[in-house]
Amino acid sequence: MTALAPPTSSFALVVDDDALIRMDALTILEEAGFETLEAAHADAAVDLLHERHPHLCLLFTDVHMPGRLDGFALARYAAERWPHISIVVASGQARPGPGDLPEGARFLAKPFSAEIVRDHLKTMLPDDRKPIPLRG
Repeated sequence: MTALAPPTSSFALVVDDDALIRMDALTILEEAGFETLEAAHADAAVDLLHERHPHLCLLFTDVHMPGRLDGFALARYAAERWPHISIVVASGQARPGPGDLPEGARFLAKPFSAEIVRDHLKTMLPDDRKPIPLRG
């Protein structure tokens, strides 16, 4: 796989079937400096990942969603194909078991705050993939 040049903008994909939670996550990430894309389930997210992966630096996904993949499977799928994308999996019900999360992915329990999300992103994203508000 060839190395990707750093994007001019930091893009994040938010995947959650609950529209209110998805909007909250989008707002948190936009305030952190990301350009955002959204999907209501993993099947739509897979399509967006295939189309936009060179520009994406973050996948932020729920666990329980309709469709053939849950958030853990989506995270593993993305990590196998696009290792440059950092991954956060969030749930208010499920907790990851052995092998659920790909290496380097983070898990957040819902409900989460903007501060908790930003703190995780500051430590997990490489400096050249962080939006300006998360640097320093």
